[in-house]
Amino acid sequence: MTSPVSLDVKQLGSKVISIIEHAGLVIVLVATLFAGMQEIVDMWRTGRVSLSDLLLLFIYLEVVTMSSVYWRVGRLPVRIPLYIAMVAISRHLILNTSEVSPWVILAEAGAILVLAAAVLLVRYGHTRMPYTDEGGSGGGRFALGVASVSSDEASREDTVVRLQ
Repeated sequence: MTSPVSLDVKQLGSKVISIIEHAGLVIVLVATLFAGMQEIVDMWRTGRVSLSDLLLLFIYLEVVTMSSVYWRVGRLPVRIPLYIAMVAISRHLILNTSEVSPWVILAEAGAILVLAAAVLLVRYGHTRMPYTDEGGSGGGRFALGVASVSSDEASREDTVVRLQ
């Protein structure tokens, strides 16, 4: 049997970790918004917007979306970092195509294809082979990425991801 003191310590530890997670999330959001605003100011100053600028803003938007999903659901969907990685590699390709060898370009394009295949695999796995929450209770809930959400929340989550 567990003593009441050990339960209090576990609850306190859980609360401290939750506070640290939320503080870190706020820091990530503020830093992302600041970086996005810096990029917008730079575009305004130069008077031009390039594809690279738009992709960078898209990466910032994805980080904000990822933070939003984490805040709402409490867990991080695996697909969003995959999307961020694909956009980041695409941006790198656009910026550095004249400075790198064709083999590097092919390798980066291949990395994007591997990430896209991973997204498809994750989506297929979650639709064809749903799994229960960490507690093993099931109860009509399945995980989206590593985020455990109800089927209604999952359809909203898919809609959010598709709208991006």
